[in-house]
Amino acid sequence: MRGVTGRLMLLDTASLYFRAYFGVPDSVKAPDGTPVNAVRGLLDFIDRLVKDHRPDSLVACMDADWRPRWRVDLIPSYKAHRVAEEHEAGPDEEEVPDTLSPQVPVIEDVLDALGIARVGVAGYEADDVIGTFTARTEGPIDIVTGDRDLYQLVDDARGVRVLYPLKGVGTLQMTDEALLREKYGVDGSGYADLALLRGDPSDGLPGVPGIGEKTAAKLLAEFGDLAGIMAAVDDPKAKLTPSQRKRLDEARPYVAVAPKVVRVAADVPLPDVDTTLPCTPRDPAGLDRLAVRWGLGGSLHRLLTTLEA
Repeated sequence: MRGVTGRLMLLDTASLYFRAYFGVPDSVKAPDGTPVNAVRGLLDFIDRLVKDHRPDSLVACMDADWRPRWRVDLIPSYKAHRVAEEHEAGPDEEEVPDTLSPQVPVIEDVLDALGIARVGVAGYEADDVIGTFTARTEGPIDIVTGDRDLYQLVDDARGVRVLYPLKGVGTLQMTDEALLREKYGVDGSGYADLALLRGDPSDGLPGVPGIGEKTAAKLLAEFGDLAGIMAAVDDPKAKLTPSQRKRLDEARPYVAVAPKVVRVAADVPLPDVDTTLPCTPRDPAGLDRLAVRWGLGGSLHRLLTTLEA
């Protein structure tokens, strides 16, 4: 990881280009009529993020595998409802809008020509790449994502915060430990346990039946963490209602495997990349060709002007 100095910004890239795709009209097209709303929207997002937050280093973190087999082996329902096609030999195909899929390679080519570090690692999600960069970097770190799962990385002491888009990327929720305690009753390290207990239908995580968000927060406040809660199940003196004790006891098989699924990895084999935010494009001629081919116009020009500044 070369070039990690000052403030590091980590982009959950798929989360952002999905938002761009749904936020920018599909009437935004290349000269040949191909929609490029996700491409141009993402460039506008990056431009705004760099302008507003001035990172020194930036990494576009990618989903090399959006549904890793090692997670599915532990919890088969993990993201199962989002599978368009299963593949024995490689990653399953995610259900993605027809006009978004062809834009992803264009996004990758443009980021590479710009010289913005782009990292995806086989067998891992972008969340895991973000988790590993966060574990290996001193800080401060801004994680930009529309996925609340990454709240688990928030750490005030290390200057790690999540910038959560509320409307585009012009209105971001600055997620620190104070906000997590106010909204969820936990800090960053407790968020994964909270998510595990309450479940998450969007990821196909069942959670513990009958244990919602508020109950999960109360149990974590009472017993400290997931291990403390499960120890309380075995302690007849612990302050658990009979139904809570029964439900948690019955959920032991899920609770035993869910932490590995819910917690982001911190040991991904990251490639050696230069994360320094570029001032000028790495491949100016290639970028010019992409700009003409895909009609990137003002979106690309604005980002280049911001990077040069």
